[in-house]
Amino acid sequence: MKKTAATILLTVLCLTSASGQPRVYTKENTGSKYALKTFAEPAQLPEVRTLPNALQGVKRFGDWRRRRNEIGSLIQHYGIGTKPAVKRRQVKASMEGDTMLVVHVTVGSETLTLKSHIRYPKVGQPPYALMIGTDMIALPRQLFDGRPIATMNFHSAQVNDYKQWGKHHERGEHNFDRLYPELKDNGAYSEWAWGMSRLIDGLQLLGPKATKIDSRRIGVTGCSYAGKMALYCGAFDERIALTIAQEPGGGGAAAWRVSHESEQNVEDLDKTDYHWFLESQRDNFSGDSVYRLPYDQHELCAMVCPRALLLLGNPDYVWLADSSMNISAQAARAVWERFGIADRMACDILGGHGHCQLPEAQFPLVQSFIDRFLLGKDEE
Repeated sequence: MKKTAATILLTVLCLTSASGQPRVYTKENTGSKYALKTFAEPAQLPEVRTLPNALQGVKRFGDWRRRRNEIGSLIQHYGIGTKPAVKRRQVKASMEGDTMLVVHVTVGSETLTLKSHIRYPKVGQPPYALMIGTDMIALPRQLFDGRPIATMNFHSAQVNDYKQWGKHHERGEHNFDRLYPELKDNGAYSEWAWGMSRLIDGLQLLGPKATKIDSRRIGVTGCSYAGKMALYCGAFDERIALTIAQEPGGGGAAAWRVSHESEQNVEDLDKTDYHWFLESQRDNFSGDSVYRLPYDQHELCAMVCPRALLLLGNPDYVWLADSSMNISAQAARAVWERFGIADRMACDILGGHGHCQLPEAQFPLVQSFIDRFLLGKDEE
């Protein structure tokens, strides 16, 4: 098994109660009023060789709400495209039978329907915590069996059916595009994050009596391209209490600037899949122009703060750019540290196993995050 000393430092957990910062919110975006309205032309952006300061202008925790939304605005505008806001009256939800959540989202004359089966635990009493898989949960089933945690999958193809292999629609042809034709240039990650939020809308609208779910204890997880998806979903929805991004690779937690400087063949900004991002990101920030990007992926990670984030890597797969993720994770963790809640964020990079095959050596760390932030065991 391979583990770096820098990574080990990030996985030291403090089991004492943190400094009173909220673990989760009841709104998708508590600081939406702070979203940026104007943006510089890419050619006019300054060249910044080091990772941008995620805490710029932040003097106290109350400032973070504004800063988080500035970062989210930049990521949407220059990187992934717009995640549109949805009014509650546009969302209808129901349970089909005892286990199928059905959510209808109507924009104008168009309606998009999401369906997801909820698998309830055999122990405990409702309302249950919930772990949502982005397309699937790659984490081993035994991490959830025997615990009062329900599971379900967000089926991303119901929103945007792009997959790296097989038949799929192109930009402007996805279900999301029927609702928002003006956003046809979006990358998939903004649209998938939008879809995850609509599932959570449905859970909130129906309430725990109908769903048997405690919407204050929702986690999201995925691996590889779906690890990126989980990270974007967790970053852009403050109702998600725990985000576990497993082997997310470039475009996930790995810093674009650091990957650009790597001598290895890694997934950097030039070589990632551009169905996932705005085509303009490559046009504006390829090559050394990456230093003009007004944010980097450590700030995407930091958007999860003050909620819980666990990043999992596998250095045996060089393409994943885990050296870059490790540097990015350390920069992101400084945000949690500033607010005295560093125990809510960790990054663990461990080799000697297959892609998306969590090794037993990582079970205790993953289990501790699940137990703390979905089951609240450290609060008992």
